[in-house]
Amino acid sequence: MSNSAVWFADYAEFIPDFAAFCDSLYVEPTCCLRVNTLRTTPAIVADMLRQENYDVQPSPLSDDLLLVENLTHPGTLRGALMGYYYSQALTSALASLALDPQPGELICDLCAAPGSKTSHIAQLMQDQGLIVANDRHGKRLSMLEFNLKRLGITNTVTTCYPGQSFPLRHKFQRVLVDAPCSGEGNYRWDHKGRLRHRLRSSGNLPDVQRQLLLRGYDLLVPGGTLIYATCTYNPVENESVIQTLLEARPATIEPIAHNLPHASGLKTWKAHTYDERIQHCWRLYPHTSHSVGFFLARIRAGPPASDDPQLF
Repeated sequence: MSNSAVWFADYAEFIPDFAAFCDSLYVEPTCCLRVNTLRTTPAIVADMLRQENYDVQPSPLSDDLLLVENLTHPGTLRGALMGYYYSQALTSALASLALDPQPGELICDLCAAPGSKTSHIAQLMQDQGLIVANDRHGKRLSMLEFNLKRLGITNTVTTCYPGQSFPLRHKFQRVLVDAPCSGEGNYRWDHKGRLRHRLRSSGNLPDVQRQLLLRGYDLLVPGGTLIYATCTYNPVENESVIQTLLEARPATIEPIAHNLPHASGLKTWKAHTYDERIQHCWRLYPHTSHSVGFFLARIRAGPPASDDPQLF
Protein backbone atom coordinates (compact mmCIF):
# COMPACT_ATOMS: atom_id res chain seq x y z
CA MET A 1 0.00 0.00 0.00
CA SER A 2 1.37 3.44 -0.93
CA ASN A 3 2.20 6.15 1.58
CA SER A 4 -0.70 8.18 0.21
CA ALA A 5 -3.19 5.34 0.75
CA VAL A 6 -2.01 4.84 4.34
CA TRP A 7 -1.99 8.54 5.20
CA PHE A 8 -5.45 9.27 3.78
CA ALA A 9 -7.08 5.91 4.57
CA ASP A 10 -9.82 7.60 6.62
CA TYR A 11 -10.94 9.51 3.51
CA ALA A 12 -11.08 6.53 1.13
CA GLU A 13 -14.83 6.23 1.57
CA PHE A 14 -15.59 9.66 0.12
CA ILE A 15 -12.72 10.54 -2.26
CA PRO A 16 -13.79 9.42 -5.76
CA ASP A 17 -11.37 7.01 -7.48
CA PHE A 18 -9.21 6.82 -4.37
CA ALA A 19 -6.41 4.91 -6.12
CA ALA A 20 -6.01 7.67 -8.74
CA PHE A 21 -6.07 10.25 -5.96
CA CYS A 22 -3.23 8.47 -4.16
CA ASP A 23 -1.19 8.18 -7.35
CA SER A 24 -1.59 11.90 -8.06
CA LEU A 25 0.19 12.78 -4.81
CA TYR A 26 3.48 11.61 -6.30
CA VAL A 27 3.23 14.21 -9.09
CA GLU A 28 3.59 17.97 -8.71
CA PRO A 29 0.62 19.91 -10.15
CA THR A 30 0.99 21.77 -13.43
CA CYS A 31 2.22 25.31 -12.80
CA CYS A 32 -0.61 27.85 -12.98
CA LEU A 33 0.07 31.53 -13.57
CA ARG A 34 -2.53 34.22 -12.99
CA VAL A 35 -1.88 37.01 -15.47
CA ASN A 36 -2.03 40.44 -13.88
CA THR A 37 -4.44 42.15 -16.26
CA LEU A 38 -3.83 45.48 -14.53
CA ARG A 39 -0.41 45.48 -16.24
CA THR A 40 -0.62 43.24 -19.31
CA THR A 41 -2.63 40.60 -21.18
CA PRO A 42 -2.63 36.78 -21.22
CA ALA A 43 -1.49 36.83 -24.86
CA ILE A 44 1.62 38.88 -24.04
CA VAL A 45 2.58 36.66 -21.11
CA ALA A 46 1.98 33.47 -23.10
CA ASP A 47 4.19 34.78 -25.90
CA MET A 48 6.97 35.69 -23.43
CA LEU A 49 6.92 32.19 -21.96
CA ARG A 50 6.83 30.46 -25.34
CA GLN A 51 9.90 32.45 -26.36
CA GLU A 52 11.61 30.80 -23.38
CA ASN A 53 10.49 27.39 -24.70
CA TYR A 54 7.70 26.72 -22.23
CA ASP A 55 4.53 24.93 -23.25
CA VAL A 56 1.67 27.29 -22.37
CA GLN A 57 -2.02 26.42 -22.45
CA PRO A 58 -5.05 28.51 -21.41
CA SER A 59 -7.09 27.29 -18.45
CA PRO A 60 -10.78 26.47 -19.01
CA LEU A 61 -11.53 28.15 -15.68
CA SER A 62 -10.64 31.73 -16.64
CA ASP A 63 -8.97 33.63 -19.49
CA ASP A 64 -6.38 35.16 -17.16
CA LEU A 65 -5.06 31.77 -15.96
CA LEU A 66 -2.30 30.03 -17.90
CA LEU A 67 -1.09 26.45 -17.40
CA VAL A 68 2.64 26.00 -17.99
CA GLU A 69 4.29 22.59 -18.13
CA ASN A 70 7.69 21.99 -16.51
CA LEU A 71 7.94 25.47 -14.99
CA THR A 72 9.29 24.90 -11.49
CA HIS A 73 10.50 28.35 -10.41
CA PRO A 74 8.11 30.89 -11.98
CA GLY A 75 9.05 33.63 -9.52
CA THR A 76 12.55 33.90 -10.98
CA LEU A 77 11.44 34.78 -14.52
CA ARG A 78 11.34 38.27 -15.98
CA GLY A 79 7.54 38.35 -16.14
CA ALA A 80 7.19 37.75 -12.40
CA LEU A 81 9.69 40.49 -11.53
CA MET A 82 7.77 42.90 -13.77
CA GLY A 83 4.50 42.10 -12.00
CA TYR A 84 3.03 40.55 -15.14
CA TYR A 85 1.82 37.43 -13.37
CA TYR A 86 1.43 35.74 -10.00
CA SER A 87 2.06 32.04 -9.48
CA GLN A 88 -1.14 30.65 -7.95
CA ALA A 89 -2.74 27.20 -7.80
CA LEU A 90 -5.70 26.81 -10.13
CA THR A 91 -8.03 25.80 -7.28
CA SER A 92 -6.83 28.72 -5.17
CA ALA A 93 -7.77 31.15 -7.94
CA LEU A 94 -11.26 29.66 -7.97
CA ALA A 95 -11.94 31.16 -4.53
CA SER A 96 -11.69 34.74 -5.83
CA LEU A 97 -13.65 33.91 -8.96
CA ALA A 98 -16.44 32.37 -6.88
CA LEU A 99 -16.52 35.48 -4.68
CA ASP A 100 -17.31 37.43 -7.88
CA PRO A 101 -16.11 40.87 -6.70
CA GLN A 102 -17.31 43.89 -8.65
CA PRO A 103 -15.64 47.28 -9.29
CA GLY A 104 -16.58 49.84 -6.66
CA GLU A 105 -17.52 47.38 -3.90
CA LEU A 106 -16.30 47.26 -0.29
CA ILE A 107 -14.71 43.86 0.33
CA CYS A 108 -12.94 42.23 3.29
CA ASP A 109 -10.29 39.52 2.98
CA LEU A 110 -10.20 38.31 6.58
CA CYS A 111 -7.04 36.13 6.41
CA ALA A 112 -5.26 37.82 3.54
CA ALA A 113 -1.47 37.31 3.70
CA PRO A 114 0.57 36.67 1.61
CA GLY A 115 -1.91 38.14 -0.86
CA SER A 116 -2.58 35.77 -3.74
CA LYS A 117 -6.35 36.01 -3.36
CA THR A 118 -6.33 39.68 -2.29
CA SER A 119 -4.47 40.67 -5.43
CA HIS A 120 -6.75 38.52 -7.57
CA ILE A 121 -9.81 40.20 -6.04
CA ALA A 122 -8.30 43.61 -6.78
CA GLN A 123 -7.65 42.55 -10.36
CA LEU A 124 -11.26 41.39 -10.80
CA MET A 125 -12.40 44.76 -9.39
CA GLN A 126 -10.20 46.55 -11.96
CA ASP A 127 -8.43 48.16 -8.97
CA GLN A 128 -11.61 50.10 -8.13
CA GLY A 129 -13.57 50.16 -4.88
CA LEU A 130 -11.87 49.19 -1.61
CA ILE A 131 -10.45 45.97 -0.18
CA VAL A 132 -9.64 45.68 3.52
CA ALA A 133 -6.95 42.99 3.65
CA ASN A 134 -6.55 41.72 7.20
CA ASP A 135 -4.08 39.32 8.76
CA ARG A 136 -3.21 38.74 12.38
CA HIS A 137 0.52 38.38 11.66
CA GLY A 138 2.34 41.65 11.04
CA LYS A 139 5.33 39.96 9.39
CA ARG A 140 3.03 38.26 6.88
CA LEU A 141 1.37 41.59 6.13
CA SER A 142 4.75 42.90 4.97
CA MET A 143 4.83 40.23 2.28
CA LEU A 144 1.25 41.05 1.29
CA GLU A 145 2.08 44.74 0.96
CA PHE A 146 5.16 43.89 -1.12
CA ASN A 147 3.07 41.76 -3.49
CA LEU A 148 0.41 44.45 -3.87
CA LYS A 149 3.05 47.04 -4.73
CA ARG A 150 4.77 44.73 -7.24
CA LEU A 151 1.45 44.08 -8.97
CA GLY A 152 0.49 47.78 -9.11
CA ILE A 153 -2.58 47.48 -6.85
CA THR A 154 -3.81 50.66 -5.17
CA ASN A 155 -7.35 49.89 -3.93
CA THR A 156 -6.29 47.89 -0.85
CA VAL A 157 -5.60 48.85 2.76
CA THR A 158 -4.17 46.42 5.32
CA THR A 159 -5.19 45.80 8.94
CA CYS A 160 -3.77 43.56 11.66
CA TYR A 161 -6.47 41.96 13.82
CA PRO A 162 -7.16 38.37 14.83
CA GLY A 163 -9.78 37.58 12.19
CA GLN A 164 -12.28 36.27 14.72
CA SER A 165 -12.09 39.65 16.53
CA PHE A 166 -12.25 41.88 13.45
CA PRO A 167 -14.28 45.03 14.34
CA LEU A 168 -17.93 45.02 13.35
CA ARG A 169 -18.13 48.79 12.80
CA HIS A 170 -18.51 48.45 9.02
CA LYS A 171 -20.35 45.99 6.80
CA PHE A 172 -19.01 44.57 3.54
CA GLN A 173 -20.67 43.47 0.34
CA ARG A 174 -18.34 40.49 0.07
CA VAL A 175 -16.04 38.69 2.52
CA LEU A 176 -13.41 36.05 1.88
CA VAL A 177 -12.48 33.67 4.71
CA ASP A 178 -9.47 31.73 3.42
CA ALA A 179 -9.11 29.98 6.74
CA PRO A 180 -5.89 28.63 8.25
CA CYS A 181 -6.08 24.86 7.94
CA SER A 182 -4.10 21.62 8.10
CA GLY A 183 -3.09 22.09 4.45
CA GLU A 184 -3.62 18.48 3.37
CA GLY A 185 -4.41 19.58 -0.19
CA ASN A 186 -0.76 20.53 -0.66
CA TYR A 187 0.72 17.22 0.53
CA ARG A 188 2.98 15.45 -1.94
CA TRP A 189 5.45 12.55 -1.72
CA ASP A 190 8.84 12.68 -3.44
CA HIS A 191 10.62 9.76 -5.12
CA LYS A 192 12.20 8.78 -1.78
CA GLY A 193 8.84 8.52 -0.08
CA ARG A 194 9.23 11.70 1.96
CA LEU A 195 6.18 13.83 2.68
CA ARG A 196 6.47 17.39 1.36
CA HIS A 197 4.48 20.57 2.02
CA ARG A 198 3.19 19.37 5.39
CA LEU A 199 2.27 22.23 7.72
CA ARG A 200 2.64 22.32 11.46
CA SER A 201 -0.84 22.92 12.84
CA SER A 202 -1.17 24.96 15.99
CA GLY A 203 -4.07 24.99 18.43
CA ASN A 204 -7.55 23.74 17.67
CA LEU A 205 -8.02 24.62 14.01
CA PRO A 206 -11.74 23.77 13.76
CA ASP A 207 -12.53 26.12 16.65
CA VAL A 208 -10.61 28.94 14.97
CA GLN A 209 -12.24 28.18 11.62
CA ARG A 210 -15.73 28.29 13.13
CA GLN A 211 -14.99 31.61 14.83
CA LEU A 212 -13.59 33.08 11.61
CA LEU A 213 -16.58 31.96 9.56
CA LEU A 214 -19.10 33.37 12.03
CA ARG A 215 -17.24 36.69 12.17
CA GLY A 216 -16.99 36.79 8.38
CA TYR A 217 -20.74 36.23 8.09
CA ASP A 218 -21.47 38.94 10.67
CA LEU A 219 -19.43 41.40 8.59
CA LEU A 220 -21.77 41.06 5.61
CA VAL A 221 -24.53 43.40 4.53
CA PRO A 222 -27.91 41.65 4.06
CA GLY A 223 -27.67 39.63 0.86
CA GLY A 224 -23.88 39.88 0.85
CA THR A 225 -21.61 37.05 -0.32
CA LEU A 226 -19.02 35.11 1.66
CA ILE A 227 -16.56 32.49 0.43
CA TYR A 228 -15.19 29.99 2.94
CA ALA A 229 -12.11 28.21 1.61
CA THR A 230 -9.55 25.71 2.89
CA CYS A 231 -6.84 23.64 1.22
CA THR A 232 -7.65 20.49 3.18
CA TYR A 233 -9.85 17.40 2.83
CA ASN A 234 -10.78 16.96 6.49
CA PRO A 235 -14.58 17.20 6.95
CA VAL A 236 -14.05 18.48 10.49
CA GLU A 237 -12.43 21.59 8.97
CA ASN A 238 -14.91 21.84 6.11
CA GLU A 239 -18.47 20.50 6.27
CA SER A 240 -18.57 20.56 10.08
CA VAL A 241 -17.58 24.23 10.09
CA ILE A 242 -20.30 25.07 7.56
CA GLN A 243 -22.80 23.07 9.64
CA THR A 244 -22.01 25.30 12.62
CA LEU A 245 -22.77 28.40 10.55
CA LEU A 246 -26.08 27.00 9.29
CA GLU A 247 -27.15 26.22 12.86
CA ALA A 248 -26.13 29.64 14.18
CA ARG A 249 -27.08 32.06 11.38
CA PRO A 250 -29.79 32.37 8.67
CA ALA A 251 -27.28 31.62 5.91
CA THR A 252 -27.84 30.24 2.40
CA ILE A 253 -25.34 27.97 0.64
CA GLU A 254 -25.30 28.90 -3.04
CA PRO A 255 -24.18 26.82 -6.04
CA ILE A 256 -20.77 27.67 -7.52
CA ALA A 257 -21.09 28.42 -11.22
CA HIS A 258 -17.67 27.60 -12.70
CA ASN A 259 -16.15 24.99 -14.97
CA LEU A 260 -13.83 22.73 -12.99
CA PRO A 261 -14.19 19.03 -12.09
CA HIS A 262 -15.28 18.68 -8.47
CA ALA A 263 -17.20 16.58 -5.97
CA SER A 264 -20.09 17.82 -3.83
CA GLY A 265 -19.97 18.51 -0.13
CA LEU A 266 -20.47 15.44 2.01
CA LYS A 267 -23.82 14.27 3.36
CA THR A 268 -22.29 12.31 6.24
CA TRP A 269 -18.93 11.72 7.91
CA LYS A 270 -18.47 9.12 10.63
CA ALA A 271 -21.09 10.04 13.27
CA HIS A 272 -21.96 13.38 11.64
CA THR A 273 -24.94 14.00 9.37
CA TYR A 274 -24.79 17.32 7.55
CA ASP A 275 -27.45 19.71 6.34
CA GLU A 276 -28.43 18.77 2.78
CA ARG A 277 -27.58 22.31 1.61
CA ILE A 278 -23.90 21.54 2.17
CA GLN A 279 -24.01 19.46 -1.02
CA HIS A 280 -23.67 22.81 -2.85
CA CYS A 281 -20.13 23.12 -1.49
CA TRP A 282 -17.24 21.99 -3.68
CA ARG A 283 -14.49 19.47 -2.95
CA LEU A 284 -11.60 19.66 -5.38
CA TYR A 285 -9.09 16.83 -5.68
CA PRO A 286 -5.67 16.79 -7.37
CA HIS A 287 -6.40 13.83 -9.65
CA THR A 288 -9.39 15.59 -11.24
CA SER A 289 -8.43 19.27 -11.05
CA HIS A 290 -4.67 18.71 -11.61
CA SER A 291 -4.08 21.24 -8.85
CA VAL A 292 -3.93 21.30 -5.07
CA GLY A 293 -6.82 19.97 -3.02
CA PHE A 294 -9.41 22.53 -1.96
CA PHE A 295 -12.81 23.03 -0.31
CA LEU A 296 -15.11 25.92 -1.20
CA ALA A 297 -18.44 27.17 0.07
CA ARG A 298 -20.30 30.17 -1.37
CA ILE A 299 -22.57 31.67 1.26
CA ARG A 300 -25.21 34.39 1.12
CA ALA A 301 -26.27 36.42 4.14
CA GLY A 302 -29.93 35.63 4.64
CA PRO A 303 -32.42 32.96 3.58
CA PRO A 304 -32.89 31.86 -0.05
CA ALA A 305 -34.68 34.32 -2.30
CA SER A 306 -38.20 33.34 -3.33
CA ASP A 307 -37.12 33.20 -6.99
CA ASP A 308 -34.17 30.85 -6.29
CA PRO A 309 -35.67 27.39 -6.91
CA GLN A 310 -32.35 25.60 -7.39
CA LEU A 311 -31.51 25.93 -3.69
CA PHE A 312 -32.64 23.35 -1.17
